[in-house]
Amino acid sequence: MSSQEEILSDGRFSRVTRDPRFWEMPEKERKIKIDKRFRAMFHDKKFKLKYTVDKRGRPVNHTSTEDLRKFYALSESDSDLSEDDNKEHTEKKKKKKKAKPKGEADS
Repeated sequence: MSSQEEILSDGRFSRVTRDPRFWEMPEKERKIKIDKRFRAMFHDKKFKLKYTVDKRGRPVNHTSTEDLRKFYALSESDSDLSEDDNKEHTEKKKKKKKAKPKGEADS
């Protein structure tokens, strides 16, 4: 630990701590947002693989759904808004279609 502190305090490497290219990515930005249409992949049997050994042959208790949860996140707010917008849009279309025949009948 002290050697890392020495490196960070060294003038030659001081720009590394200030450079955004070397900053760790925040978890909110790290995970890819998935909308509600694809939420079944977190609990569907088709997407679940149970690993018994790792790539080096050591036994492990690991499933692919854990990987999915690590890399993907459900975007509930975005999908809720888009679904509500779609519902309102279809309702407006229905009202307009109903309103047109009444207007045509009057003229």
